Amino acid sequence: MRIIILGAGQVGAALAEKLSSEANDITVIDNEPERLRLLQDRLDLRTLEGEASYPSVLDQAGCADTDMLIAVTSSDEVNMVACQIASTLFNTPRKIARIRSPQYMTHAARLFTDSAVPVDVMISPEQLVTAYMEQLLHYPGATEVLDFADGLVKLVSIRVVAKSPICRRRLSELSRQLPDVRMRVVAIYRQGEAIGISGDTLIEAGDELLFVSAAEQMQRVMSHCCGERPPYRRIIIAGGGNIGKALAQRLEGQYSVKVIERSIARCNQISAELTQTVVINGGASEADLLGAEGIDQTDLFCALTNDDEANIMASILAKRLGARSVMTIINNPAYIELIEGDVIDIAISPQQITIGSLLTYVRRGDMARIYSLRQGTAEALEAVARGGSRRSRMVGRRIAELPQPAGVVLGAVVRDGQVLIAKGDLRIEEGDHLIFIMANKQSLGAVEKMFQDGLALF
Repeated sequence: MRIIILGAGQVGAALAEKLSSEANDITVIDNEPERLRLLQDRLDLRTLEGEASYPSVLDQAGCADTDMLIAVTSSDEVNMVACQIASTLFNTPRKIARIRSPQYMTHAARLFTDSAVPVDVMISPEQLVTAYMEQLLHYPGATEVLDFADGLVKLVSIRVVAKSPICRRRLSELSRQLPDVRMRVVAIYRQGEAIGISGDTLIEAGDELLFVSAAEQMQRVMSHCCGERPPYRRIIIAGGGNIGKALAQRLEGQYSVKVIERSIARCNQISAELTQTVVINGGASEADLLGAEGIDQTDLFCALTNDDEANIMASILAKRLGARSVMTIINNPAYIELIEGDVIDIAISPQQITIGSLLTYVRRGDMARIYSLRQGTAEALEAVARGGSRRSRMVGRRIAELPQPAGVVLGAVVRDGQVLIAKGDLRIEEGDHLIFIMANKQSLGAVEKMFQDGLALF
């Protein structure tokens, strides 16, 4: 596939790296030559220096012959204009744009149409991240919660501690203890590495467990694996930017919410829009302020500013002052590996959430949903079985008959709204939604071929 990526920032560079390793023809455009040099030094792709929305630059990049344009520059306006030019001058068939400003997203239904701004897919990092964090609030103890099949199936990650009910238990015991629950452990990471799992695998303290379950049974699974945990009630949000404000707006009325923001102008603005949220002017790294606002009685502290270091320091301070759990936005992947699971309970990577959403529209085959996991080293995907038994080597076969690449686990099948945990004797039918977890990214091509109508399975 020929793809042009506009913008070589964090998201653009990470997306280019991921897609260039999958036999795509990638061109990256940016007006910063140093960014492009760093990309070209380590990746097999083409780079072009210039303004991403200029017709001459897009023409030079081969926009007339490209399959997809992905606009992820730091400017919403540049992204929109580039999509408009790609459509009008070059008839580019697929155009994806990252749009950050709520001012545009509020009018998205009328604004982003073929007759107005021809963007086929809009990606709003703020909306994606806010929805992701809200999901986590429903499951105390989870470090990741992802939806599949319109919410019928959830993939959840938990970190096992010594006092966890399942610590020092074998996986086979989970099935015996929850015989009527539709769940399956699909991966275990130990000291950062995926391990092979079977019924005899012993769960140890420090392990990160990923499992799929029917959504309506998830609370029961969480209670069994993590023990009974009180729900979150009191929440402090550090940072009143777009994400902080959007999260407070979603949560007020359901939780007791406070927002701490340094800018007095921003405080006045969001306090006028949030009717049930307490807005405090000050710094979240001020111990006296946190103490005065009852940090020791706070169930969840969310550090959501644009500054990684400030978020980390505020989270460490909040935890030491008595906050039950801390959730922190971190843009630098190196920081996440250093601190998650130690002082910070949940590290949120807007970059990985955004990339996962983009991949859903880029990947080959009938992919309904894709998530990027563990800083991009693993993926979870939902794909639809198509083609009928004559044209597909998957439809009509039992799961046990389907060879699966190393590191790939089929966790669940959704058929006509019913969640079925993947077992060897289950036969795949046309229209089934299959949820896979891939710890080994080298197996991606084989998985994609399974869902390309009329192609050999492997």
